[in-house]
Amino acid sequence: MKRINCAIYTRKSSDDGLEQEFNSLDAQREACEAYVKSQKHEGWVCLPDMFDDGGLSGGTMERPALKRLLIEIQAGRVHTIIVYKVDRLTRSLADFAKIVDILDVASASFVSVTQQFNTTTSMGRLTLNMLLSFAQFEREIAGERIRDKIRASKAKGMWMGGTVPLGYAAVDKKLVIVENEAATVRMVFARYLDLGSVSLLRSELDAKGVVGRKPQGADRPSPRFGRGALYTLLSNPVYRGKVRHGDELYDGRHDAIIGQDIWDRTQALLAENRQVVKRGDGAKSPSLLAGLVIDADGDRMTATHANKSGCRYRYYVSSRLITEKRSASPTAMRVPAGDLETLVLSRLRQFLTSSEEIGSALAVLLPDAMQIEAAMARASEIADNCVQDRPAIAAQIVRNIVERIEVSETQTTLMMKRDALASELGVIPLKVSTEAASTITLRIEATLRRAGRGKRLVLGNAIADQRNDALINLVARALATRERLLSDEVESVQQMSEGSGRSREQTTRLIRLSYLAPDIVRAIFDGHQPVGLTVKALMVAAKDLPTRWDAQRKLLGFRHASPDL
Repeated sequence: MKRINCAIYTRKSSDDGLEQEFNSLDAQREACEAYVKSQKHEGWVCLPDMFDDGGLSGGTMERPALKRLLIEIQAGRVHTIIVYKVDRLTRSLADFAKIVDILDVASASFVSVTQQFNTTTSMGRLTLNMLLSFAQFEREIAGERIRDKIRASKAKGMWMGGTVPLGYAAVDKKLVIVENEAATVRMVFARYLDLGSVSLLRSELDAKGVVGRKPQGADRPSPRFGRGALYTLLSNPVYRGKVRHGDELYDGRHDAIIGQDIWDRTQALLAENRQVVKRGDGAKSPSLLAGLVIDADGDRMTATHANKSGCRYRYYVSSRLITEKRSASPTAMRVPAGDLETLVLSRLRQFLTSSEEIGSALAVLLPDAMQIEAAMARASEIADNCVQDRPAIAAQIVRNIVERIEVSETQTTLMMKRDALASELGVIPLKVSTEAASTITLRIEATLRRAGRGKRLVLGNAIADQRNDALINLVARALATRERLLSDEVESVQQMSEGSGRSREQTTRLIRLSYLAPDIVRAIFDGHQPVGLTVKALMVAAKDLPTRWDAQRKLLGFRHASPDL
């Protein structure tokens, strides 16, 4: 009798009652275990692993236990998913289609113990689609009711929760002025109008020791004002007595802290400064990394340029090359500025959009979960501005968080200021320590090689930023080859090779490639594979391709597993 490994998946939308000894997740699991036992004669075996998502909505695939379960399905360790009801698995038709596709590829299925569905039949899928349509409709209607209630309440000027702005306290859904904090807010607005710059304002507030509201319920110092926090404060319509909902502003029930004249002048100055930054006006140098780059010997690299045939060529040059001959300084360097800037900005964008790297960098500061979530959102916004067609903004970002950049013949290293990064992302350290002021090191494999008459920085283990159609087609052929081999069309690899015109060795390698780790396949289809991973390189690697996914990632140059499926 064939053994069928069953995994029980449970979910609850809210975390109410999860602290109880026997909660909703336990009840779901108990019913599912009883059902699996009733199918023991069919070879069903309940796996001991627990896949529970408590306090998570069924309208998203971003659920840790669900992701882990689908990985087990793809690896062939789980044959059937057991759920109490279908909507425990998902409430989204689009997500349901994705899950069914994964189950089909793995020849797996799922069962709802209270609804008796089988996804291996067309009728079962039709019935499930109809049921999920109603589940999704119910979720959307509930969401609309909540949004309508919030919109109606805000239209009446009520405070509907969230972070209470500095200068106010929330009392019975109404904001009440806290006078000592309101005085700080008025001073911030006044000084911004006098100084005309958020950067200058931030420096002045730091020098004077002006800080924000002390966090409640924690022994932490009051936070300093970061640039992001100041922009938010200066553009918050709450201080003018308004309540925002989407793009609409309503008269609030609370008193204004800032008068109309000061508010209008502040918004006009903010808008003007945004236009200046967008145009890049006032930029002292087109070289984004000027003053930050050193070579492997610790010599400062100066931004310079040369003009030839009407073209301008920019470089970062070791300072000693300016005063000495090349023969006297054989280790001195001259690096194309565009190559180095592209390399640094790409690595910064990758860092700022990686929840794993941001979380690791901020972990020593012991931030709470809300701060981490806000920091991730702010980091993503900053990453959007780390592009070369916004030189003034990109240069400001680099100068705010990068301490120095070291370039050698084989590697480029970024040293970032941890405390400056935390300030940019609005993270308040739990306590001041030497670790909080330490540096974050990002290394990039990039070799300085001769190209024509000059030199270029050539990436080593860097990640591509575009889809490679030839590589995608190779992976697709590999998956199709395996499917054909597993079907009844052919009886052996030899027969398949003869029919396709490929050698037996080529066919064997294609079959091996069909067992690539799911995150590697997704990276290739998204165009995020290592730069050196070509069709030829992948076919060569297929000769001795490891079965372990972590070994595959190491062999092919992937840094780590993707957090997504």
